[in-house]
Amino acid sequence: DFVDIMSVEIAKKKPSYVRVHDSGDYYSKAYLHKWLEIAAIHPHIKFYSYTNCVEMLKNVDLPDNYDIIYSDSGKQVDMIDQTKDRHTRIFHSHTELIACGYVDASKIDLYATKWFSQDNNNVGLIAH
Repeated sequence: DFVDIMSVEIAKKKPSYVRVHDSGDYYSKAYLHKWLEIAAIHPHIKFYSYTNCVEMLKNVDLPDNYDIIYSDSGKQVDMIDQTKDRHTRIFHSHTELIACGYVDASKIDLYATKWFSQDNNNVGLIAH
């Protein structure tokens, strides 16, 4: 019932954006496909998430209203093409983050998404 329950809650709240997972990750393809089904039900809402499941997500066609940001801390980090894939990198200072050409998404999480940083797939986060 996950898809139905989540869709009802999303419809009640009427968000413009939904971050899938505040913590956690896609634990199976079936679970991922449930989120993609939810996104299809709500095409006017933009969904996004950070993930360490690089291999799984690279083999899925995502709808236009779904954005994935690959985390640089997982076991599949070598599968991230930093020239093409939206990805994170952790920095110790804002100055370093900017100097390396990354968008600062530390305070405003939506800056990590393709809708706010279309021309830059490099998402910087400040360690805390």
